[in-house]
Amino acid sequence: MSDDIRTSIGLRPVINVSGTMTSLGASIVVPEAIAAMSSILPQFVEINDLQRKASVVIARLTGAEAGFVTASCSAGISLAVAGTMTGNNLLAIEKLPDVAPEKNEVLVQMGHVVSYGAPVDQAIRLAGAKVVLVGQATSTHRFHMENGITEKTAAAVYVVSHHVVDYGLLNLKEFVEIAHAKGVPVIVDAASEYDLRIFLEQGADVALYSGHKFLGGPTSGIVAGRKELVRSAFLQNMGIGRGMKVGKESIFGVMAALEAWEQRDHAGIREREAGYLDLWRQTLEGRPGVTALIEPDPTNNPLDRMRVILKPEEAHITAWDMADALARGTPPIIVRDHEVEHQYFYLDPCNLHPGQEKLVAIRLAEELDKARASNEIIATPIENRSKRRFDGVLRWPD
Repeated sequence: MSDDIRTSIGLRPVINVSGTMTSLGASIVVPEAIAAMSSILPQFVEINDLQRKASVVIARLTGAEAGFVTASCSAGISLAVAGTMTGNNLLAIEKLPDVAPEKNEVLVQMGHVVSYGAPVDQAIRLAGAKVVLVGQATSTHRFHMENGITEKTAAAVYVVSHHVVDYGLLNLKEFVEIAHAKGVPVIVDAASEYDLRIFLEQGADVALYSGHKFLGGPTSGIVAGRKELVRSAFLQNMGIGRGMKVGKESIFGVMAALEAWEQRDHAGIREREAGYLDLWRQTLEGRPGVTALIEPDPTNNPLDRMRVILKPEEAHITAWDMADALARGTPPIIVRDHEVEHQYFYLDPCNLHPGQEKLVAIRLAEELDKARASNEIIATPIENRSKRRFDGVLRWPD
């Protein structure tokens, strides 16, 4: 595309069928947010007053008492945790993270300590808190959490993500029940979740969202919840939050994205995405060694994805080699490859511009045809892929 800004500055014009991934730019920003950001960029505002205006919009959409905008959902974790430790004590806020109050422990289920590009527990430790893991990776029971809470417990963090272990752990309602019985506030990391109200409705004291994923706003995080805790988290902007600040354009852009969310044709979007999935299913149907399954989102977002399962001995290519071939091609197609060692990857339809679904179908057919024409099975060692995973970032800048 001649008018694609990416090619004009030497970037690859990738097509994203991976999902709302920060490493790919997260999502397509909605026109309302783009217009809002453009309109406020030339103007001066009093940032705290703008945040108060944002709080009203956040509260309306989430059911919270108050809210504010920060740099990212990860920043929201650090700020919310810090707020539970310091309250509105400005001196304590200045002393973090080196000097944390005595009440500085934060409980997390072991199966929730995942990486979203950085470890969840690091976002907690950045506040000066001590992470206390409860249970095992695939098993947390009430007694684990009940005995993990002490007089030093400041908060408990619950992570909602497709990355977490999805069996054997405490669900949110039970997690909240146990924490609240001992006076411990619950912070929910719901970065890439569609439902803006359910987590507070289920008893969470603070819910954290990404402004730049399903909402289609600028890069940002949303902190929403009980007024006292939100205020304490917001005050961290005078301390560790200074490096996590957002500009006027991000705050106003998030406000616009939230208001657009109220008017969005969610059913129409779902119908369009179903059409993409049907096209890909037809493209893959009947191909040797290829199985295409349409599966619901594991955290109950109103979204289906396609799992593409490959049998290398029949398709003549492994799932990881197929994913890499799609990423190398023209145009580059970036699939959801978190579990590719199990011989499958996912196609996520939520971030496509009209017409790109056809390019994805063409590229899938091209690479599968090429593999089938090969006399040998394309099967590079999976460990090679793991070894080179961070090569690009470690070489930066070239």
